[in-house]
Amino acid sequence: MNDTHTPVMNGSTATFEAELKNWLDYEKTSVKLIKIISELYYDKGIETVLFRKPLIDQAAGEVINHHSYAKTVSRHPITIHDTLALAEELARLDLAPARLDLGKLAVEWFSESANYADRKAFLNDKLNHLMSSNNHGITPKDVVLYGFGRIGRLLARELVAQAGAGQQLRLRAIVTRGYSESDLYKRADLLRNDSIHGHFRGTIQEDPANRALIINGHTVYMIDAAAPDQVDYTRYGIENALLIDNTGVWRDREGLSRHLQSKGVGKVLLTAPGKGDVPNIVYGVNHGEFDIDSENIWSAASCTTNAIVPVIKVIEEKLGIESGHIETVHAYTNDQNLLDNYHKGSRRGRSAALNMVITETGAAKAVFKVFPNLKGKLTGNAVRVPIPDGSLAILVLKVKNQTSMEAVNGMMREEALFGELVEQIQYAYSNELVSSDIVGNSCAVIFDSKATIVGEDGKSLTLYAWYDNEYGYTRQVVRMAKHLAKVRRATYY
Repeated sequence: MNDTHTPVMNGSTATFEAELKNWLDYEKTSVKLIKIISELYYDKGIETVLFRKPLIDQAAGEVINHHSYAKTVSRHPITIHDTLALAEELARLDLAPARLDLGKLAVEWFSESANYADRKAFLNDKLNHLMSSNNHGITPKDVVLYGFGRIGRLLARELVAQAGAGQQLRLRAIVTRGYSESDLYKRADLLRNDSIHGHFRGTIQEDPANRALIINGHTVYMIDAAAPDQVDYTRYGIENALLIDNTGVWRDREGLSRHLQSKGVGKVLLTAPGKGDVPNIVYGVNHGEFDIDSENIWSAASCTTNAIVPVIKVIEEKLGIESGHIETVHAYTNDQNLLDNYHKGSRRGRSAALNMVITETGAAKAVFKVFPNLKGKLTGNAVRVPIPDGSLAILVLKVKNQTSMEAVNGMMREEALFGELVEQIQYAYSNELVSSDIVGNSCAVIFDSKATIVGEDGKSLTLYAWYDNEYGYTRQVVRMAKHLAKVRRATYY
């Protein structure tokens, strides 16, 4: 059957009953798929996605909806019956821990099935490099979160959610300024409940005797420290950890180096734009340009930089950029005042909940660190708006090579589905897409194909790039953290 329920409008009770029966069959099939992908994940460390849509820990209705998206965006009649057949064969293979895209495999099976005796032969060929016999051993890495604000708490949630059998990143400690037993309970409640991202899907227990939180069975120590160089992490059994600094207080090499003076820290990753010679990385774009063994201090840049750089990369490589302006329509942040009050920055003292606020952004300058050849060609600014999460970058670009709206959307779609930026770009095709729709999206940017404008000259582009400036950015930080820790599983995208 099709991914979407399309009733025949003839008023027949028999037709209604038949359609309902087909739908229930589809739901039952999705439950079978969920069971297999859960076993693959928890027993073998194999995570499956469907064109970047998550399949782990999803309800049947969500899985059906993801297949509807896959069918539309791939332009192939992908159904749950197709992905179930592939998943059943995957379960029989001796695969090493990996991340696999059932959407890509389904498209390839549609196109190449005539070349193979059956799905087993097809998967053996496609995934031969992922067989456990080829040895994909990973040494788990301890992680410390320094700071526990908006990004810190989302990172804690995500690190625990992705922990699986503990084969990759292991959240071991969270550092805050000051500690009391009442603080422990308050921080636990803030982790449990979030006004934007909802209730934590798991359990959190306070352990005041050990100054710790037990999150889904993971003991995470809550450490009090007034400065980066004042902690001995080895006292907590933490060795050679990756420390993720979420405070934004120290952004240059001198300040961030203080973390390395604490025992038990091996590398530092900043969740803000780094200053000076600190490498600013947009994972998926320029992470491979640096030797991770020769550098211990890194920056994951900003949420806006992570959103616009993947789009800039595609346009620069395909069409060439002569000039442009980037305007960010950004959700308000804690840096702004809730009510009018003094602020050292211009306009940010005015009420964030009541005003659109023009402010500066370093996103354009950050682009130059990734693409030095674009220096002087782009300008940027930002408008903060009265919503708590979900932002939009508007890229107005003049390109060198003539193009069309269809061509621009086609190159972005191809990159989002089958290119090098499949984790960073999601291709959206809805005429009704608004900011609340992208909250909770795991991609760095959601490209709004329906909003693309190409001028009559074929060289003037206006592109709309949505992003969850909290969760989407957090997922980029986790990707970078896994890269630095050398715990990224093999992938098939």
